[in-house]
Amino acid sequence: MDVRKTAVIIGAGPAGLTAALEFCRRSEVHPIVVESTAEIGGLSRTIRYKGNRMDVGGHRFFSKSDRVMNWWTELFPIAHEDGVATAVRYQNQQRTVSATADAESERVLLLRPRRSRIYFLRRFFDYPLVLNAATLGALGLRRTLRIGCSYLTAKLAPRKPERTLEDFFINRFGSELFHTFFRDYTEKVWGVPCSAISAEWGARRIKGLSLRAAVVHFLRQQGKPNPASGIAQKSTETSLIERFLYPKLGPGQLWEHVASLVQQHGGEIRLQSTVTGLHCADDQVHAVTVCDVRGATTTIAADYVLSTMPVRDLIRALDGPVPDAVRKVGDGLLYRDFITVGLLVETLSLTEKDGSRLRDTWIYIQEPDVRMGRLQIFNNWSPHLVADPSQTWIGLEYFCEEGDDLWSRDDQSIADFAIAEAETIGILRRSAVTDWHVVRVPKSYPAYFGTYDRFPEIVAFVSRFRNLFLIGRNGMHKYNNQDHSMLTAMAAVDAILAGDTDKSALWAINTEQEYSESQSEARP
Repeated sequence: MDVRKTAVIIGAGPAGLTAALEFCRRSEVHPIVVESTAEIGGLSRTIRYKGNRMDVGGHRFFSKSDRVMNWWTELFPIAHEDGVATAVRYQNQQRTVSATADAESERVLLLRPRRSRIYFLRRFFDYPLVLNAATLGALGLRRTLRIGCSYLTAKLAPRKPERTLEDFFINRFGSELFHTFFRDYTEKVWGVPCSAISAEWGARRIKGLSLRAAVVHFLRQQGKPNPASGIAQKSTETSLIERFLYPKLGPGQLWEHVASLVQQHGGEIRLQSTVTGLHCADDQVHAVTVCDVRGATTTIAADYVLSTMPVRDLIRALDGPVPDAVRKVGDGLLYRDFITVGLLVETLSLTEKDGSRLRDTWIYIQEPDVRMGRLQIFNNWSPHLVADPSQTWIGLEYFCEEGDDLWSRDDQSIADFAIAEAETIGILRRSAVTDWHVVRVPKSYPAYFGTYDRFPEIVAFVSRFRNLFLIGRNGMHKYNNQDHSMLTAMAAVDAILAGDTDKSALWAINTEQEYSESQSEARP
């Protein structure tokens, strides 16, 4: 008779799969991963289209957590882009990459240069912003003087108390810089004014960076060679890192491998299976009801439940007594959704000064006359994402809401709209587009408005359930990055294996300084 305990893990994204593999490696707990879609990886999955691959949102593999960095590099060793055998060291781990062409040699992390810029006034600006000669020339003397004066004003008379995201930005960058480079993009992302978003979002996502920090970093980098290898940048603000790791075939490649390891160790992964009920009694979740793609329901007895499903859906699925106030807060939690339009282009209208392909990984579109929020160039994340290297494979990104005017269009209409916008701001010519692919991603970003100001009521309520652990971005309604989501999963498994029912360590992740992200991550 099998007396092993069972952990039902809701969601096959980074948090859910990290938890599953941790259970397999460290205990006899049997993980059952339940995923509502047909794909592995959640927001970190890789979309395949005619031999090309799309990274939904862009995922740099960089963390200030040694535990996460070691976890990644144990699974995928580090290689140079060309796959040449290379000895690399991270945290005293020595690994050698095989140059053979077998499946294992494909599982490597490339060391990639980071480059992000802002596109505004039909020009490029370095990101993070540095007030160098090129930037000042592009802004013009009058605007530059206004930026300097407003920055000094913000330092001398900061907004107190700091309640909104607008307060947060202005206190760190000044009113003029906020209105020039931050307001329009942020409001594209969230669909509401910055004055309606909690300052907590900024505190969590932009905690360590200011205009002064960006300038100091720029000055320190002058005259320094750009190293060809090395990823130890823990003392550098996240937005200022020069290099990051990236799976050869996109982030989904790593998470698909993790899923296969979970199954090899006896764990289960059930795709196209939606959680419809969590059955509670005596401050515990005893079972989880799942509906598969055929409409058949199964109830799984659970010793532990780790949930990455949206908190709004979790509260609705609880069948025990839930206070009306908690249900009201849950129903009022809001999300922003996401559309990526992949375009295969013979050549972009914008190039580097020498005429070569742009070297950016992503570009923030600050232009107010288009809805486009960001542009990715997949060739620069990894050349192996593109079937034909002579073409440029880009992703045009839009932030929206399920059911709105953009989301409700058919794919052809969305593609035509995106191509027209890209042509309007001079990125490409319609005639250069040879193919397209549209991807919709619901509930990509948990919002820091709606009933979010009452979210502590939900945290207090769900913390009563001794064996229920909320992890990951949507699972905690917390704007976590991939590494933070992994850390919440690791902390949950640590607590379970130690017999600890205190959830405070989980909620501290991406709140404490050592986990906080900086400005580049403020842009989703």
